[in-house]
Amino acid sequence: MNSIKAVWDFFQNEILGMSWLSRLIGNILRSAGLDTDGKLGGSIHFFIYDIIKIMVLLCFLIFIISYIQSFFPPERSKQIIGKFHGVGANIISALLGTVTPFCSCSSIPLFIGFTSAGLPLGVTFSFLISSPMVDLGSLLLLMSIFGWKVAVIYVLVGLIIAVLGGTLIEKLHLENQVEEYILNEKQIDTPQEELHIKDRIKYALTEVRDTAKYVFPFVLIGVGIGAVIHNFIPGEFIITLLGDNNPFGVILATVAGIPLYADIFGTIPIAEALLSKGALLGVVLSFMMAVTTLSLPSMIMLRKAVKPKLLGIFIAICVVGIIVVGYFFNLIGAYII
Repeated sequence: MNSIKAVWDFFQNEILGMSWLSRLIGNILRSAGLDTDGKLGGSIHFFIYDIIKIMVLLCFLIFIISYIQSFFPPERSKQIIGKFHGVGANIISALLGTVTPFCSCSSIPLFIGFTSAGLPLGVTFSFLISSPMVDLGSLLLLMSIFGWKVAVIYVLVGLIIAVLGGTLIEKLHLENQVEEYILNEKQIDTPQEELHIKDRIKYALTEVRDTAKYVFPFVLIGVGIGAVIHNFIPGEFIITLLGDNNPFGVILATVAGIPLYADIFGTIPIAEALLSKGALLGVVLSFMMAVTTLSLPSMIMLRKAVKPKLLGIFIAICVVGIIVVGYFFNLIGAYII
């Protein structure tokens, strides 16, 4: 049993967490005369290490997920979801959301396509919630920072929010709250072309290039903010604002995350820095969920597809779900980290 634990710890710390890279960068910076225990040296160390670690993991994850995604083009996804009914359809839709694009804005065109194809509205919203919140990339990235227990529970509760949210929207019969141009859009069935392995690899490599190019600026900003929090903002301030002493920390973090726009890769370094300064786990994860699911740009895009009433209900469902999850993680955080 001890040997299994040792192997897992090595995998989590040295492979996913890349502790060896942190030590290497620290040695290089110290040999260059920088004090990595000081504020400036520590910030530079945090910045270089997190940029390299996140981009390496990012490229690896995008390749794997894009290869899997090549088996689920929009037409095939619609066919798969269409075979299920009731809550089963919501579950399948939420699961398909885990192998689709990494941010909420890129998920909305697929949501529009599914809705115009005649899929139940609640089913398409289960997809829209899960796609940015619980993609497969978040599983490994969270595992590299917070451990496998946090990562698995985060994905599970995210899927639960997606299924329950979609089911509630379905029960409210809000089809008349979708913009008419989407309901009236004609769908053209395109024949499925079976890709060969070389084609799938080429597609995955193209997605690596395009997504990395798109995500890199957000990673730079996120790591920069994380480096400042990690080394320049006093831990006492973070604890007062987002620690045990503030019962409204989860709500504050959720509201603060909504105006921002990033994906899971941009929010990870900020979350890592906040947690290291004493912020509660539930507060940190609520912030991440709010940024990735309810960013202001994605809500503006979604408003073009749905009317204000449905948009408001969608936001309310996500906010309540995120806040509940945040307080849940606050309660169990000490037992799973």
